[in-house]
Amino acid sequence: MPRIRSVLFNAYWAAWTALFLAPLAVLAASGSPVRPIRAATRLWARGILFGLRTICGLRYVEEGRERIPAEPCLIVANHQSAWETLAFLILVPDVAIIAKRELVAIPVVGWFLRRSPMIIIDRANGTQALRTMIDESRAAVADGRSVLIFPEGTRGTIDEKLQFKRGVELLYGRLGLPVLPVAVNSGLYWPTGSSTRAGTVTVSYLATLAPGLSAAEFMRGTEGAIDSELDRWRPQAA
Repeated sequence: MPRIRSVLFNAYWAAWTALFLAPLAVLAASGSPVRPIRAATRLWARGILFGLRTICGLRYVEEGRERIPAEPCLIVANHQSAWETLAFLILVPDVAIIAKRELVAIPVVGWFLRRSPMIIIDRANGTQALRTMIDESRAAVADGRSVLIFPEGTRGTIDEKLQFKRGVELLYGRLGLPVLPVAVNSGLYWPTGSSTRAGTVTVSYLATLAPGLSAAEFMRGTEGAIDSELDRWRPQAA
């Protein structure tokens, strides 16, 4: 049954995405206005979450949403599936997501994501990627937007301990923003390379960290807090 549902969902994904070809043409001809593009991107993401809910039985619940700062912040989240990349477009509507270049290669969707705008980096070009990440994050904050990063650099599994890539501590130091750690257990239901399963993804917003901490304090406060929260869903050793 999960495999059949996944096939149906993939067909729905393709059909729903194809509907955005016409808006893409109109928006491109209109000079790619940012706000309508962001609205269209959020509409597309809502449609995908609707398909996951109705076809696959995959829902979500938020815990601690009141912890999201009213002002721009740096959101640090773990990464287990495609779910959170889509969902954060809805959960934090004006967020600037730091994403790999491969994401914008997706037909139709990539055009909208690049112009939403996301912060697109090429991880293979380390120094330039870090400079781009910092400069474009500063521009997003100046525009009143929060910045979201998945500092593992790739999708992990629910069983793996978190290990952040270098660079996130530099971003924290340069932005000077409060930090909101977020734990997501989407890997239980939409693991990489597997069929989507029914269930409820939990998005857990944890206690914020103040700006101005040392790199070591920042890493302990984010990586450690998210990892501890993920223990809620990890198999416990006998």
